Amino acid sequence: MIVVGQLLLECAETPGAARLAPGYVRVEDGFIAEVVEGELPSTCDLGGPECLVSPGLIDTHLHLPQFDTIGAHGLPLLEWLMGVTFPAEARWEDAAFAAAMTERVAKQLVSVGTTTVCAYSTVHHEATVAAIETLSKAGLRGVVGQAMSDRYAPDNLVGGTKELLDQTANLLEQFPHSGRLAAAITPRFAVSCTPELLSGAGRLAAENPEVIVQTHLSETIPECQLIGELYDGSKYVDVYRAHGLVTERTLFGHGIHLDAAERAVLREAGAVIAHCPLANSFLRSGAMNRAMAINEGVRLSLGSDIGGGYERSMVRVARAMVETASALGDVYPTPADAWWQITAGNADAAGFADAGQLQPGAPADLFIAEPDLPWLESPVDPLAMILFAWDDRWVRQTLVRGEVAYRAE
Repeated sequence: MIVVGQLLLECAETPGAARLAPGYVRVEDGFIAEVVEGELPSTCDLGGPECLVSPGLIDTHLHLPQFDTIGAHGLPLLEWLMGVTFPAEARWEDAAFAAAMTERVAKQLVSVGTTTVCAYSTVHHEATVAAIETLSKAGLRGVVGQAMSDRYAPDNLVGGTKELLDQTANLLEQFPHSGRLAAAITPRFAVSCTPELLSGAGRLAAENPEVIVQTHLSETIPECQLIGELYDGSKYVDVYRAHGLVTERTLFGHGIHLDAAERAVLREAGAVIAHCPLANSFLRSGAMNRAMAINEGVRLSLGSDIGGGYERSMVRVARAMVETASALGDVYPTPADAWWQITAGNADAAGFADAGQLQPGAPADLFIAEPDLPWLESPVDPLAMILFAWDDRWVRQTLVRGEVAYRAE
């Protein structure tokens, strides 16, 4: 298969940025066999000279059962959880419902070019198995975690501490980190976890150092205050560190309200903040200072945080990242930085070595978009134009493992 267009590639001269080059990608047996710059064949299987050919997009923080709750505006985090999110997640007690919903979610993801996710399921073990199997069947890659909670949630959304840890251990065996779609260690957040559950999750992380750990951190001030009450005045990061959960494989959703000492702990451990700008503004949680975090050496990724976030498209999330940073100060990512972040940048942060890039040997996870405006002829930087004018209807095809998983009608 030959895919022709303007290729989105990493910029060797400017680390952390993307660039465009005309060329083509040759796909064989589910992998990228060849990437050729500067040559546009007269015939091709997919794409064309005016098309964008991009690596599949990567979302490092989303909640599968919350895709049906997008738009619950006006509630602060803890009230939103109790009033909206928990009732939706309770439906995943039915594993068949979870599988059917995940199938719908997978179709939505590939329709906007997303091929890799770091996702949360619910507390329900069978539903988590069903979700992983369904996403895997759809061809997506990444990780899914059973959201462990043993307190501070409705009775039907908490589990026994040992039971939850045993179930997660079983998931790690059934869906190992070496697989295309793997299980993650996922204590929901320290509020809904007893110290015993956090300690058990930390032991699992120590026993499985290649496995991604994902949880939430310092999303709102009331949440941080509640952590202090539940953990004898400890800071949020210190709670996780005390239980062995601050590692170079940990993705912390949000990380808004952190002081310099907490950011230093994250930097020293190599942990990642999964920045979720749209969810932060939607729930009025605050704005994470991306420039400060980067300046202090903290690793970052980017996530939609559906359903606190309301955009499924990672291009729109990347645009929100730029807008949030520019509202906070004079240091903000360029469009080239934004495109890199949702491809190779997120892959680097999550440890997906062969994702997010158009390179020989990588799985052929990519999408082709056809903008309906003269993006290659305008005086505006093409990457800026398509970032800010983005329309999901431009996505014409999305490939996973070299197969067309989505085709626009």
